[in-house]
Amino acid sequence: MPTTKALLLSSIVLLAASSGCTTTGGVVLRPDGTPGPQECPEESKKAMRYMRLRVGDDAWVSLDTNQLDARRITLYDGPIESMLDEDLGILESTTRLYGQVWTSGPQVVIRWYEAHPPDSEKVPICAVARLSRDQMQKLPESKPGMAILEGSKAAAYIVDAFR
Repeated sequence: MPTTKALLLSSIVLLAASSGCTTTGGVVLRPDGTPGPQECPEESKKAMRYMRLRVGDDAWVSLDTNQLDARRITLYDGPIESMLDEDLGILESTTRLYGQVWTSGPQVVIRWYEAHPPDSEKVPICAVARLSRDQMQKLPESKPGMAILEGSKAAAYIVDAFR
């Protein structure tokens, strides 16, 4: 990692650590079990500004690091570890993204709250998984509490709030 990136990430880590970063607490579920609106914490917005990440910036991501390059993947409600397949701002490919999966609705919802770059500490972010043409839609053989998806990749989009 170039020295400038390392110094910038170190500064962001110190900022996040000193501000007491929060993640998934307080998500209200809709009647269908999908997550309702949620604010992006100010600490995350500040960290994303330092990393020059803007709303709408995106990069390809492997959704589940335990199922890399699988044709079909199975996701369960709860925590998820994903991995950037390409750079996103100053976050290098292979950066891990940590967040939460909800499978109750017709489409899988994934929100990421932290990024863990190689050789650095975790930093707070706000990002969501997106694919066009209903590709985050669960396959019919999915059971309650889990979702089977066609493919293991999606785009991670930077957001300023979860809607």
